[in-house]
Amino acid sequence: MFCPRCGSTQDDQLKFCKSCGANLFAVRQVVDARDAEKKFDWSNTWLADMFMSGEEAVRRQMEMERQQGITPEVKRYNEIKAGVITGFAGIGVSLLLFVLMEGIVRGGNVSAAAAEILSRIWVAGLIPVFVGIALIVNGMFVSKKQVELTRRNLHRDSSIGPGETEPQLLGSADTTEFIPSNYSVTEGTTKHLRSSGQK
Repeated sequence: MFCPRCGSTQDDQLKFCKSCGANLFAVRQVVDARDAEKKFDWSNTWLADMFMSGEEAVRRQMEMERQQGITPEVKRYNEIKAGVITGFAGIGVSLLLFVLMEGIVRGGNVSAAAAEILSRIWVAGLIPVFVGIALIVNGMFVSKKQVELTRRNLHRDSSIGPGETEPQLLGSADTTEFIPSNYSVTEGTTKHLRSSGQK
């Protein structure tokens, strides 16, 4: 065996290096306890992610969102916010295109056919406006129902009765559940003191 500190050759039976005093026994234990090489796991690669089923992909996505704290309420809020931003961006694009194309047309160096086309280009800005409106409507109505369904499912899961697969959760502490005692801790002591005082 070679000493890892000084590199000198040492007998396999020695616990310490003769040259530098390094603990060869500890080195031997580390080398012997080293884990065998792990086999490559294809299930942890991007290739496995490509071929996983749609349900598994949705389940993983939901688990990741749960770990990140993204609740259905947060997703609904983000969807409405995105709708407002997209809608106002579309209005801004429409106004910009209208003013720009109107200026080009009024400049007078454009043919009548080109002026007709340029005067209607602002309509392209309505596409993000309608997308924004769709996101807002979806967030206000459709996602609201999804949030309610999620709440119902969470409530139903927390109130599973005995005999079913999920364990029943413990209720909150209630001090009225205790059985009242018929005697006091000091009762026997008081009786004892009274009887000793009379003697």
